[in-house]
Amino acid sequence: MPFAPSWRPYGGSVLIAYLAALVSAVCYGLGSVLQSIAAKRVKEGEGGISARDLGQIAKQIPYLAGVILDGLGWLFSLVALFKLPLFVVQAVVAASVGFVVLFSGIFEKVLPTRRQVVFLMVLAAGLIGLAASGAPESARSAPDWFGPSMWAALIVVTVVGFVVAKRASGGAAASVLGAIAGLCFGGTALCARSLSSGIGIHLVADPAAWAMVLFGVVGMVLFATALQRGSVTVTTAWLFTAETIAPAIVGMVALGDHAKPGMGVIAVVAFVTTVAAAVGLTLVSPATE
Repeated sequence: MPFAPSWRPYGGSVLIAYLAALVSAVCYGLGSVLQSIAAKRVKEGEGGISARDLGQIAKQIPYLAGVILDGLGWLFSLVALFKLPLFVVQAVVAASVGFVVLFSGIFEKVLPTRRQVVFLMVLAAGLIGLAASGAPESARSAPDWFGPSMWAALIVVTVVGFVVAKRASGGAAASVLGAIAGLCFGGTALCARSLSSGIGIHLVADPAAWAMVLFGVVGMVLFATALQRGSVTVTTAWLFTAETIAPAIVGMVALGDHAKPGMGVIAVVAFVTTVAAAVGLTLVSPATE
């Protein structure tokens, strides 16, 4: 018997949901840096997604540690998604690019620049606004068109991602692949948010659950390929931007996500501020200054 829809991890506390989203951001940030370290150790092949390259990357201890952290980050994000709107959770996840900057500085012995500190402060302000404006509640049942649309999206992003990986190279390819990987991870969040019937063995027969898994696998492959070709901060910025904006819009249109009464403007401003600060952090990274 599946858990009832009212079941929530740790008693459904809103504070726990927000903390889970923050811990998810920390895990994703550190995981991205570790995966980047591993990917940069493997010389890129002639083009496309090389099984040899992926195998070499997967053997690296930092990559394995990064994947484990990504898994933990995903689990914590699920805890948050059971109680918080997608636009809140995904924006907090986007804030993990700030942790990318911080952890990159720790591992590379480079202190954040003054501009980076400013963007980190703006990022924190945006997160506070999101925490104040998001209306905690579970998702409503997804409309009939949602499931087929998610599978169609999965096919499209997979085909486009593999074509880009085959035909493009360099920093531009890293940015595009990062964005497509972000759409994939955003797809996992949408599928997870749509599971309003609760968690249980019944999910084995739920198409949305399988789409969630496949989105995650494709996203991991494309992200690893992107990290071989460009800066971790730029790649993750495109990833988190795509992962944040698209699911937020779909969540409001299809899954009933909304801000608290009278706080719609604050929610929009906080959302835009958070995403803009996350992208701005990459524009002033040490690699580009």
